[in-house]
Amino acid sequence: MNDNTGRPAFRHDTRAVAEWYRAFAANQAAGSSPSLERWASAIAEDGDLLALLAPLPYDKQQPNLVFAAARWHGARPGDTDSLRELLTTRWAAVETTIRMRATQTNEAARCAAILLGLRLVPGPVALLEIGAAAGLCLIPDRYSYTFGGNTRLVPVDGPSPVSIDIRLGDGLRPPAAMPDIAWRAGLDLNPLDPADPDTLAWLQILVWPEHETRRARLAAAIALAAEHHVRVSAGDLRTGLEALAAAAPRGTTLVITHSATLAYLDEPARRKAVEHIASLGARRISFEARGVDPAVPHLDIPVTPSTLFVAALDGTPYAVGDGHGTVLGHP
Repeated sequence: MNDNTGRPAFRHDTRAVAEWYRAFAANQAAGSSPSLERWASAIAEDGDLLALLAPLPYDKQQPNLVFAAARWHGARPGDTDSLRELLTTRWAAVETTIRMRATQTNEAARCAAILLGLRLVPGPVALLEIGAAAGLCLIPDRYSYTFGGNTRLVPVDGPSPVSIDIRLGDGLRPPAAMPDIAWRAGLDLNPLDPADPDTLAWLQILVWPEHETRRARLAAAIALAAEHHVRVSAGDLRTGLEALAAAAPRGTTLVITHSATLAYLDEPARRKAVEHIASLGARRISFEARGVDPAVPHLDIPVTPSTLFVAALDGTPYAVGDGHGTVLGHP
């Protein structure tokens, strides 16, 4: 049993892990990262490797994290023999990295999906992100965007060193202006310092091997986040969110965002998170894999790499897209 991300609904079962890796290969890596598609498909059929992964904590079995740790320790992307040798001979070191690290990319291109939601909210906005990591999705108004190859949107003070190309499908129009963000803050269990070289090194390894454009964009976005000293506080959304939300200035619309974050929680915790945000009187913009946000209704369209994620305002879908946010379409 799984949700649409392929995430297994039960723990420590090699069959569930295999199902997750098959789904990752078919729904996420296919057509986007041949090397990770090969790796995921190989693990799904390898009982020895599945036996290594199955005892890991629920949130540590995910392909992105395991593959990043493997690359961190020298496995050659797409080379299944290299992956198997590393995992079977140096598992202790790889496991330590998996347990110590997390997939905290907060891909900057996802800000396009956030912008589409912010234009539906009256400003000025107080923007608060859950799972903010290094704060890359807290500065959507600091990036430049090109929508559909011709419509350009730039920050009010001029073009940004970070330029994001977004392919918009029929039925979606680009934002006419940047949102008025008067205040911003983030919350994360493990905030990342964008000025720390180790942060950049780890986030770079999380970017899929073939995605050189994303890697360059990440480096530029990290530098921009460091320049603007984005505030990301350490804390759990169950205990730290209320105090942080209370700091939002009066006269602003509090908007709480999260992208590829709820998937790290089990289903009861997801529901509690959504209910908690609603209890604060905040608007909520989510960009999560389909089937993850409990408030978002089922969409009767096929799940493909370009429709894997859904953007929603207070649970109402307004766009679907790929997991990196560079392709957005009408739901």
